[in-house]
Amino acid sequence: MLTGFPAPGLRAALDTVAAADGLIAVTPTFSASYNGLFKMLFDVLEPDVLTGRPTLLGATGGTARHSLALEHAVRPLLTHLRAVSVPTAVFAAPEDLQALCSCRAGGDHSGPSLADRIDRAAGELADLVAARAAARPADPFAAAPSFEDLLRGA
Repeated sequence: MLTGFPAPGLRAALDTVAAADGLIAVTPTFSASYNGLFKMLFDVLEPDVLTGRPTLLGATGGTARHSLALEHAVRPLLTHLRAVSVPTAVFAAPEDLQALCSCRAGGDHSGPSLADRIDRAAGELADLVAARAAARPADPFAAAPSFEDLLRGA
């Protein structure tokens, strides 16, 4: 943040984000918003690196009342960076995690569970990634012969 030159570990993270077909952006809730480290990553991304990038939004928090942080803080941040956020954001409160553990242990649950919300959001992300991949123009040089083939006269 101070020098303008990322350290090797941060450079690897930035390169990974830039090369990703889709992004899953999850933050702990802090003061009804995203936390500082989460925001710092987005602050150091190259301009336009997220333009059109399918993105799933997620957050955790101490109570379900913090779930709106996804809609009033995280979604506007990713929209500002021109990422394409899936409609379903996933928030996990402690009771969601407890229900997930008890459901996996054979307990009952009612209503859409955390696993259901994750499945729905993941499906939306997969659909956007597939649509983006299908819309990419074909490589005009993919069928070009190699230099070796040209030298052999093939």
